[in-house]
Amino acid sequence: MNKYKTLALNTVVFGIGTFGSKILAFLLTRLYTKYFAGAFVFNIKEVLEMCANMLIPLVSMSVTDAVIRYGLDKNYEKEAVFSNAAAILSAGCIGFLVLSPLLLLYEDIRPHVPLLIGYVLCSCFRQLSAQFARARGKVKLYAADGIFCTLAFFLANVVLIAKLRLGITGFMLSNMFADLASGTCVWLIAGHRRFLSRKFIDKELLSVMLRFSLPLIPTAELWLITGFSDRIFVKYIVNPTEAGVYGAATKVPNLIAMASTIFYQAWNMSAIQENDSATKSKFYAQVYDAYQAMLAMAAGFIIVFVRFLSKVLIVTSTDHAYEHAYLYTPVLVVAVLMMCYNQFFSSIYTVTKHTRNSFWTSLVAAIVNLVLNAVLIPRYEVQGAILATFASYFVCFVIRLFDARRYVSFDVAYVRFFVNLLVLFLMCGVIFCTDPMMPEYAESQGMVPVLLGFGLLILTVFNVKPLLATARKLLRRK
Repeated sequence: MNKYKTLALNTVVFGIGTFGSKILAFLLTRLYTKYFAGAFVFNIKEVLEMCANMLIPLVSMSVTDAVIRYGLDKNYEKEAVFSNAAAILSAGCIGFLVLSPLLLLYEDIRPHVPLLIGYVLCSCFRQLSAQFARARGKVKLYAADGIFCTLAFFLANVVLIAKLRLGITGFMLSNMFADLASGTCVWLIAGHRRFLSRKFIDKELLSVMLRFSLPLIPTAELWLITGFSDRIFVKYIVNPTEAGVYGAATKVPNLIAMASTIFYQAWNMSAIQENDSATKSKFYAQVYDAYQAMLAMAAGFIIVFVRFLSKVLIVTSTDHAYEHAYLYTPVLVVAVLMMCYNQFFSSIYTVTKHTRNSFWTSLVAAIVNLVLNAVLIPRYEVQGAILATFASYFVCFVIRLFDARRYVSFDVAYVRFFVNLLVLFLMCGVIFCTDPMMPEYAESQGMVPVLLGFGLLILTVFNVKPLLATARKLLRRK
């Protein structure tokens, strides 16, 4: 089977396992905006979720990334990789429990600290179990686990939040239940236990894995800071309600991130396996061209239907502040698009073991984001935060575009990229004209569907060629 077909089949398998589960997760946004008491409570939920996401890389020492990199590498025994990863994770969890009282210093999350601790520990266990299954080539099990985990999370949310009205507590318990059930099922079905033993712990490999994974900790933290700091700025400079509305608005752009994540899971495996190939530069060029084209078209599609998607995902009856959330979404879609492109280049750092480059490029993005938040939010409020997010991702993309290709050189279609970006921003401008507060509102309504449709047509024309070229690759037998 050719490498393009392998990548495509793995993407399909991950897509089956991820798409249904992600759709359920997106529908939960509607449940939260309906049963949480307004945008202010929704913002507390977002803060807790972000705290958990920031703690997980610290507690796990990002060792699950090393599990994939070295677990797929034929030069390392899987027993040694898993045993060393488990040892690292155990040490991280013990350290976290010892230091966990420090979480009480953060007043906003103080009532939920015990649940937050459980959430982080269960999530770390699930990540190790699931990623090792993926490293062992159990792609179907990994995909099925994605469906099972989110279904369990969805049902727990319905029972604990919609039925028992437990609010934030219900949300945290749902996460713990889903992660623990998922991690345990994968562990038992895959038979991970036979790969775990003290005799496989190797100080040299332990050191190698730590050198690989430790730079990824600040990288993960910096991306979270870049993605969440704007909400903190909005909360204290504008108001907490707008921060909650902004948090709800980010759910629609995450559809782009969902598509990227599905592909990235398969691509990361192919990139590692093809690392020693003589034709890897051509492989990277073809895949990136199709990846960029696919996501640009998807971004245009989401912008066209942004009002409809916002109505589906966000219940406005509980808080009328949600009604203008869709106006925050279009530029966020473009920002998430840039983040997805950054993710592709980060795979080069992973494959070539230059994870320090992931760190310093992410550091630049975080600094740009913080500075622009301080400058733009006081003047432009939420839209200033959105522009800061886009700018930080764009700067990181430009740096990685040139830096990462020092390790794997491949051609990039610059003209197509800039045309896509220009068309998408013009489509964002059309959406802004649907704001009833705009002076041009009445005159522009008839032209909005026409202009959006024309923009989507241009994106299709400019991006169909690399997709067709990739399709032809898939149809070849060798």
